[in-house]
Order: sequence, then structure tokens, then C-alpha cells
Amino acid sequence: MIVIRRSAVLLAVLFAATAATDVAARPPRAAHARKPAPAAAPARETPRESPRAANDADAAARDFNGWLDSVEQSEQISGMAAVIVKDDHVLLQRGVGFADASRSKPVTPDSVFRLASLSKAFATALTGLLVDEGMLNWDTHVTGVMPTFELQNLEASGKLTVRDILSQRVGLPHNTYDTLLEQDEPYQSLVEKLREVPMACNVGDCYGYQNVTFSLIGDITYAVSGDFFYHQVEKRIFHPLGMDTATYGRVALEDSADWARPHAHRGHSWVPIPIKESYYHVPPAAGVNASIKDMGKWLIAQMGGRPDVLSPELLTTLHTPLVETPIERHFTPWRKARLRSANYALGWRIYDYAGETLVFHAGAVQGYRSMIAFLPKQRFGAVLLWNCECALPSGLMPMLLDRYLGLSEVDWAGIESPKRGRLVAGGSH
Repeated sequence: MIVIRRSAVLLAVLFAATAATDVAARPPRAAHARKPAPAAAPARETPRESPRAANDADAAARDFNGWLDSVEQSEQISGMAAVIVKDDHVLLQRGVGFADASRSKPVTPDSVFRLASLSKAFATALTGLLVDEGMLNWDTHVTGVMPTFELQNLEASGKLTVRDILSQRVGLPHNTYDTLLEQDEPYQSLVEKLREVPMACNVGDCYGYQNVTFSLIGDITYAVSGDFFYHQVEKRIFHPLGMDTATYGRVALEDSADWARPHAHRGHSWVPIPIKESYYHVPPAAGVNASIKDMGKWLIAQMGGRPDVLSPELLTTLHTPLVETPIERHFTPWRKARLRSANYALGWRIYDYAGETLVFHAGAVQGYRSMIAFLPKQRFGAVLLWNCECALPSGLMPMLLDRYLGLSEVDWAGIESPKRGRLVAGGSH
């Protein structure tokens, strides 16, 4: 097992606000950033036959560590943290770059990031625990708990269940009212406006990714438990798993002893930018903050390593596909090449990745990106968190999966490409 930690500090800084450069296991050097290419260069599939055997988790972690060195040298990110887990063991845990470039503060395993839509799995896990206690049922009707809730179609309103909202089968157009949410329209106002939205399909019949309706589970939790949603997550998930840095909301993030600021590229440097609070208004969908150390604990639990908190039966329920999401197979080059099918379960995406079941989710809010993926049969997975809207890190996950599965090697992250770009700002995915 290798656990990578930062062992050196920066000795020289060219600017007050600099780009992300981690110096772990390398000689200290001046902190600066190269200007990113103006447009993203998509990874080209130029596969090479993998010279190594499949299912060698330690070797995959070592290769990934080398890729992190390349990411660090490229200076195309402000900061990033990663953890790789096999069974119940952390194989790699490392930060690169800056949590705060203006102060040359490095990312560490304890640096807290926003998780964005990785938050959804905490909401569905909590719901499962409440179901196990008999407080509600997956097929509990939303109007049975929230009598004033309405969709445009009143018959549809009466049919909508907890399972529907958590599997993105409400029947509304994709990302309904996310734009207004980003403009700081109050969550409760958006819920009331849902009665004005034409239905895209009948409840339960089609997939439509949502943040506003997903967050109804917070109101439902309060109605059935008499306690705030985030209190219930803290009590039933964070504390039992020992996730000491995990919190909800902007204030809690900024009160963390070590937290990663969001960054944007200005001139030739990465500089911290203000927190955009909008998606914190929908805590079940996008409200969690956590360090990579704590996300390793969460990953172990999701892969079955903490049956005292998340039972095998509950995990089966959470990871069972409920609706097809074929559009997911066309978003990125690695999805086009590797995915044979794509579905949504309860707060999780379920892919057929080159013949292997992959449990996956990604997240995005302004200044932050996140990604979690694991192979449940192999009990092998990883979490990546970064504090800029950068394209490069998102290609590292399929590279790791390819390496572990012994597939042909493809530079999905563009590490070897001379041109790398940035993602545009976006919502929570």
C-alpha cells in the first residue's frame, strides 16, 4: 500500500496569486501557471496495448500517482485531491496544487472541497436508512407528506413517489429551474413554480436530471422525522463513518480548518474567487463539503466495507438501475468508447464499462468539480476532487479504470497532449 502525503513546502513564489503546483516528492520550485489553451482539445483514442496484467490494484495506483506528477508539472489545475481504494484499504491518498493559490497553501488529504452532485448519494443513503426504520417507503407519495405540492398535471402530482424524485423520473424537462437557482431564486419559490412547467413525460416514464425536485427529499425528511435533513445525515452517516470534515453549506465550508478555495484563471495565474452559494440552497442535491480523506471512508462504505452503517441490502437498492440514460454514452470520448449502457439508480449512475458494472457520479458547481467511481464486483474505486473548472482531471478516472481492467491504454486526460483546455462554468450534474 502507498499513501502519498505532502512532504515539502514551496520556497519561492513569483506572484501573490499563483497557479496550482504541488511539490510533494519533488524538489521545490517557483509557483506559476502556464496559460491554458483557449479551447479544450478532446482526448483522441490512440490506444496502446496494456503491457501489464489486469486487476493489479497496487500497480494501477502507482501509475495513477505518476499521472498526478504529470498533472502537477502541467500546471493546468489550481488544486486537486485523489483517493484510490481496493476492498477496505486506501492505496493512494494525495493532494496536488493549491487549496489557496494566493497564499501558496497546498492541498492536503484534509483539505475540504465542495462535492456538488456527489451529495445526492448521501441523500439517497439517508432515505434508505429512514425506510429501514419505517419512517417512510420508497413508494411513499410526495403529496402524502407534502399535501400542497403540485405539478402542472395534478394526476401526475398524486403519482409522484420518493423513488421517482431520487431516480430522476419526475417527468420534467432536464435541469428544470437550475438557471433560476443560479440566479439565487429561493428554493421554496422554485418548488411552487413547478406547477407552471409542462411535463416532458408521465411520472416514472423518462429520465430528466433535476436538482430542485431531487431536494424535495429534504422537506420529506423533516416531515417524517421532525429533524432537519442535514442533522439526520450528520447523525446517521457522517458521524458513524468518522467523516469528521464533512459538513453542509457555505458557512461550514469556510469555517473548516483547511478548505480549498474555488479558483479561476486570471492572466497567467490561478486566483481564488468568491464562493457562489446558489447550489447550497438545495442541500440534498449539492450541499455537502468533505475532504478526500473522508471521501475514502465514504467510498469504502459504498463498496460494502461498513455494513454496520450501510447494509448490503440497502446498497443493492441504491445501486439498482431504474431508468435508462442513453444520452450519457455520448458526452465525452471515454464514454463513447467504453460505455455499453447507461442508467440512473438512486443518486447514482450505473454504467456498463467495457463489460464491467461501474457505479459513478460527477458533480460541478462554479469553481469546483468532483467525480466518484467504483467497480462493485471488484471493490475497486476512486474519488477525485478539484477546485477549478478544468477539463484535464476528468480524464484521469477512465485512465485508472482502463489500467486496472487491463484495457488498451488511452490518454483520456490529454496529459501527453500539448493543448489542454478548460471546462466552462456549469451547474451540478
